[in-house]
Amino acid sequence: MTGRVQLHADGPLARVVLSHPGKLNAMSRAMWVQLREVFTALQRDDGPRCVLLQGEGEAFCAGGDIAEYAGFRFEPASLAAFHEDEVWGGLQAILDCDLPVVAAIRGACMGAGVEIAACCDIRIAARGASFGAPIAKLGFPMAPHEAQLVARVAGEPTARQLLLEAAVLDAGTLHARGFVQHLADDADLDAEALALARRIAALAPQAARLNKQVLRALRERHDPDPARAAAAARVLATAYAYAPSAEHREGVAAFTEKRRPRF
Repeated sequence: MTGRVQLHADGPLARVVLSHPGKLNAMSRAMWVQLREVFTALQRDDGPRCVLLQGEGEAFCAGGDIAEYAGFRFEPASLAAFHEDEVWGGLQAILDCDLPVVAAIRGACMGAGVEIAACCDIRIAARGASFGAPIAKLGFPMAPHEAQLVARVAGEPTARQLLLEAAVLDAGTLHARGFVQHLADDADLDAEALALARRIAALAPQAARLNKQVLRALRERHDPDPARAAAAARVLATAYAYAPSAEHREGVAAFTEKRRPRF
């Protein structure tokens, strides 16, 4: 069993489940490829309005599948290909998805789990969840793109603590630091995460996509990749093109008519 990334459709809500039984949903190489495929497909799908990303069972994701490491980690070219193509390909697909992505985190959220959570828009965690990236105990650093991501979203002081101390922090600490936006009792996590995702899915879908596009463009307008910088410039240049849209008109009309909007 190399693990799976499962996609379940539920009307306007899409559920993505990390599943690697017996390994606390540790990410195998196959799972990184599947993660990219799943989020690339979601980006093209007009049906879902929100994605709920969670781990199967009692963990979110315990990191990478260490059992695979001997096959590629000890040679620079194969190690670079793993991180730059497979891992970053999966993470970038989440970052590029215009749908709101909610991470529901319980149990272990380590290494790769922290990176995946950092790609999500909203993180809700069980109070008993634990966060870390103790790879210094394994003798290697975090890859550059991944370290930049974690430092940007979790904050550089937290990233330094996770990487240099091999610290494991609880959900309350990361909630206080802003990485986790919502806390839930362990028994209530699934219900509260589902309710949160459904509330988001009920809001204006075009507005959600445009918000994500603009936030991404603001981050990438000075990207060293010319294609990404140019795409960001196009988004910002057309920021008001939604003006005549039906969704825009409906939202304003519903407010003035004191009724629930029909998006």
